[in-house]
Amino acid sequence: MITHPSRTRLAVATASALLFAGAPVAYATLTGEKSQDAVRGAAYVETRLFFGTERPGGGPAVTDRQFMDFVDRKVTPAFPDGLTVQDGRGQWRDAYGTIERERSYELILLYPAGRAGAADPGIERIRDAYEKEFGQESVARLDERMRADF
Repeated sequence: MITHPSRTRLAVATASALLFAGAPVAYATLTGEKSQDAVRGAAYVETRLFFGTERPGGGPAVTDRQFMDFVDRKVTPAFPDGLTVQDGRGQWRDAYGTIERERSYELILLYPAGRAGAADPGIERIRDAYEKEFGQESVARLDERMRADF
């Protein structure tokens, strides 16, 4: 089959134009970009707390049982709607400049952004209680605003 060079160029140009015209839509779909009409969920805050398990001075590490008992007594009453606990390994520099490596727990709380002011004192009580009960120097806290849909 013999094709005319100008027809080939026209076909390539047409295909390219069609591809480029569809590219923004495809790009938006692949990157997760959505129009304002497609945003789902409500405004929430995610708070992540990081609890170390090694005790200063070399005492016995906090066990799974002790930690889950702490969650049942101190966290669940303040956040009965739900939470997530994950096991971790972490490191940080203590007040004396020593890098401490230890098994840890990550506690994730998710609550409506409108309740952030009311949730804050409860979260701080949890941090303080853990530090006192298990002799910890600190409990790290991260807060992030997000949208969530259930």
